[in-house]
Amino acid sequence: MSFVFYDTETTGTNTAFDQILQFGAILTDDQLQELERFEIRCRLSPDIIASPAAMRVTGVTIEQLTDPTLPSHYQMVKVIREKLRNWSPSIFIGHNSLNFDEHLLRQAFYKTLHPPYLTNTNGNGRHDSLRMIQAVSLFAPESLVIPKKQNGRQVFKLDQLAPENGFAHENAHDAMADVEATIYMCRLIAEKSPNLWADFIHLAQKANVSEYIHSEDIFCLTDFYYGKHYSWLVTAIEHNPNNGAEILAFDLTNDPAELKRLSDEDLSKKLASPPRIVRRIRLNAGPIMRSYDNAPAKLCEKYQGLEVLEERAAFIKQDPDFQQRLITVYLDGLKSREPSPHVEDQIYDGFTSNSDHTLLAHFHKLDWKDRPDVLKSLTDQRLVLLGRRLIYSEAPELLSATASRNYEVAIANRLMAEPGTVPWLTLPQALKDVVKLLDNASGKEAELLHGHYDWLVKKTDWATAIL
Repeated sequence: MSFVFYDTETTGTNTAFDQILQFGAILTDDQLQELERFEIRCRLSPDIIASPAAMRVTGVTIEQLTDPTLPSHYQMVKVIREKLRNWSPSIFIGHNSLNFDEHLLRQAFYKTLHPPYLTNTNGNGRHDSLRMIQAVSLFAPESLVIPKKQNGRQVFKLDQLAPENGFAHENAHDAMADVEATIYMCRLIAEKSPNLWADFIHLAQKANVSEYIHSEDIFCLTDFYYGKHYSWLVTAIEHNPNNGAEILAFDLTNDPAELKRLSDEDLSKKLASPPRIVRRIRLNAGPIMRSYDNAPAKLCEKYQGLEVLEERAAFIKQDPDFQQRLITVYLDGLKSREPSPHVEDQIYDGFTSNSDHTLLAHFHKLDWKDRPDVLKSLTDQRLVLLGRRLIYSEAPELLSATASRNYEVAIANRLMAEPGTVPWLTLPQALKDVVKLLDNASGKEAELLHGHYDWLVKKTDWATAIL
């Protein structure tokens, strides 16, 4: 199967409210040999402020952000989607993509009225080179050089990993350069630890993950938090009834027979207390799983021996009523997510209906003058609101003077909100940030930041005049 390695450069780190500025991707064959590459940039959207700190890191000037010859965000996303669909089915891989780039890409599709789940549907799979490298550091530590901080803690940032392992990464934080570095690191894994690489790629497919979990009564589950690895010996309970892309697993350090004797109240307290007895496995996010025989020896020493583990796993498997009780009590104890008032943050509040999908596919083929009529037929009000924003940013000449004025006021209010009162970066906060950065800047960095400062002041003057 082919691979798509990709990376994004963005206005900031808030995946719901920031914007992709640059997208780079390389298509490879199953031997990781390049077949095709693709790169595109866009200009800044009118309702988004680029983080001065992020621009300092990536070296993006205000002239690049506002270059009128670059495509708009909507135009860029349409091209990205078409390219990735042409490259599908593939396995999509980025560095820290499952926690960052993947969400940004989904948000970009969602905000531009495209189906958001491209990388894990229609035969596609996904994984993350960061998680792969972290797993290699645990299961095959001799395969890669992992840099360390002065306190001895391992560092998994690509701009430090790649050079330590022999890759010239002078253009770190450029999307295409980071894609090249990611491919280089994956080739090293495939060369020096081929069995692990094969496992990673096999489990990049949702169906394979589900099959593995149900075929192994006992297996090692590994995850990573703040660069540190944690492993457990678990057995599957069942699918999460609220999320078909998750399977719940039981940590076999615990005796299920003792838990069964507890009241629902006491069981709930037990399940809510660390260390977690029930763990969630995301089927479409490349979970790190290995057989009991391939689990770390130190981990197995913490458990009570294979015979006890087999007895506990059998107890779970043979008692469907207790499985259901575990699932119900566990899910009842989870905190429900508070609904967001902001449409950008409502992407997971429901799936788009088939009828709306059909309308939106038609929407993207029409002249802009005909698109407002399509929005009137949509049943999903999130999409109606996002569609109206697109009309304003892509074809403002279609709006009446009153409607255009209302959008300008809405954008001005959005950008001038008091810092801390909204989840996105505002003009007052950005100005504070850039002034602080300028205190310690010099040379080209100071020149870049001064350019952003001047633009932020002008944007503030515009918003103030509108209001």
